[in-house]
Amino acid sequence: MPDKAAPRGRFPHVKRAGDFLFVSGTSSRRSDNSFVGVEVDAMGVTRLDIRAQTRAVIENIRDILRSVGAELADLVEAQVFLVNMNDFGGYNEAWAEFFDYDGPTRTTVAVHQLPHPHLLIEIRAVAYRPRDPAD
Repeated sequence: MPDKAAPRGRFPHVKRAGDFLFVSGTSSRRSDNSFVGVEVDAMGVTRLDIRAQTRAVIENIRDILRSVGAELADLVEAQVFLVNMNDFGGYNEAWAEFFDYDGPTRTTVAVHQLPHPHLLIEIRAVAYRPRDPAD
């Protein structure tokens, strides 16, 4: 996907298996390798925003799903990785901007670190979108 950050390894953003779509772990990284939700001032002080990062991750997943004819409404499961469980509240608030109780099932776990020190969150997901019979 040219408008998305390239995977940091040899794997796809999304893989279809029958009627299921598996979305690789997705972050707030942009195509220019900068990150949504990260501000670094002239003194090098870094401010990380879990709400902005969460929104960006979900929007990136939405765009990845759209590239294969699916939508966020097709998500059935999400696995969320937070570097710090103290960010759970802000992440949960941002999540609720996109999903309600009928959204995907969700598991949230804390991890030691993610592939970049500015990342607070990564989400992998599974969607169910039956193939178009014309394909």
